Amino acid sequence: MKKLETDILKVLQEDCRYTPAKIAVMLNKTEEEVRGAIESMEKRGIIVKYTAIVNDERLSDDFVQALIEVKVSPQKASGFDAIAEEIYRFDEVKSCYLMSGGYDIAVFIEGANLREVARFVSERLSTLDEVQSTATHFILKKYKIEGTITDAEDDNRLRISVHA
Repeated sequence: MKKLETDILKVLQEDCRYTPAKIAVMLNKTEEEVRGAIESMEKRGIIVKYTAIVNDERLSDDFVQALIEVKVSPQKASGFDAIAEEIYRFDEVKSCYLMSGGYDIAVFIEGANLREVARFVSERLSTLDEVQSTATHFILKKYKIEGTITDAEDDNRLRISVHA
């Protein structure tokens, strides 16, 4: 990966609202160079999505989030990939990771309430043939999401800038 691409990614991960023109000024590059690098990274699947970090506790909507530890039996032909795909295709699943340690797959889900999450685990997830066991942990409070402190009234951390 080129240094310019790495620098652009750092800027976009800090705030994806920056325009190519603003990023070009920050990195002392032309807008065309930045726009071209961004388009290239999008086409190559390096940049997958631009999204906002939401502080759920400030929303009026109530919903439940959970981390589910899943132990599975890997399949001979595909290892963990086939069962992971079966799991991450459920609408409730927000993130799915292959893990090392005491369990195989970490699944983050959202539901309207505890009962809905419990129903997902008992009726959909645990009934998959490859699933050996699950352990569900409900998220009670988020202190920091993707490097952003959610509880602070004012985040006084210094902004980073990248210079060539």
